[in-house]
Amino acid sequence: MEHAHHHHHHHHAPLETNLNRAFVLGIGLNLGFVLVEAGAGYYYDSLALYSDAGHNLSDVVSLILAMIAFRLAKLPATTTFTYGYRKTTILVSLVNAVVLLAAMAIIAWESVHRLQTPRNVNGEGVALVAGVGIVINTFTAWLFFKDRKNDLNVKGAYLHMAADALVSMGVVLAGILIYYTGWYWLDVVVSLLIVVVVVISTWSLLRDSLILTLDGVPNGIDLEEIESTIRQFELVQEVSHLHVWAMSTTQNALTVHITLREPFGLSDFFSVKESIKHELEHLSIQHSTIEVELPGTAKDCY
Repeated sequence: MEHAHHHHHHHHAPLETNLNRAFVLGIGLNLGFVLVEAGAGYYYDSLALYSDAGHNLSDVVSLILAMIAFRLAKLPATTTFTYGYRKTTILVSLVNAVVLLAAMAIIAWESVHRLQTPRNVNGEGVALVAGVGIVINTFTAWLFFKDRKNDLNVKGAYLHMAADALVSMGVVLAGILIYYTGWYWLDVVVSLLIVVVVVISTWSLLRDSLILTLDGVPNGIDLEEIESTIRQFELVQEVSHLHVWAMSTTQNALTVHITLREPFGLSDFFSVKESIKHELEHLSIQHSTIEVELPGTAKDCY
């Protein structure tokens, strides 16, 4: 993000059309598969298929939410939302994590009940349906693979899909084993394993989005590096009240007070501000507000 603000949306055009295509394709394919898998779960009486379908459904919801947030983030600012709607992307990441954890709690509850009375499950059918799931999930994960580094929401979508593909593999294995051994309890064990996998992968998403919701310093931003970057300018005597927060899952903002070393002219005053802003863009700070103070006037406020 080393370019200036005024032309950065044009810079992102190809990325946005690709992502839009990825979202639409991902939602369509996965929604279709959820319906098939839930039907098969009912038909074959398989909890593993049910839990995988539940997991997949929450992924479809999260993809839809991520896509809505992605669209909202591009809307212009209003007098109420002076930053625009960028932060919806963070809210969506949080909702996404919470919904997923809730879905898993329900499946875990059902699994524990079923352990006491395992039911006859059609292993062959389970393996076949889950096999289709592997193909769909792997393809969808691949759609998001390229942009996962740039946006927490895309990373969320990618993680969901990659985890789904792994989960479907587990279900296929269970189906094959049930078919050959008649160990019906495996169906329940696999659905519990799915729960564990999902909870672990969702935990970091929950933590990251909570930090951003509470205006914590975003992942990958090093405050010490930012401060030393500002201090490397000869004119800068003191740096105080440094705050960094996320405006969205892709954009960060900063405010800081700097005290200048005397003597300095008016042109220095402006040039040092511009130079600092430029340096900060290299450290993924897209919006910086710099308050310049004269020596001896710095107040102790936050």
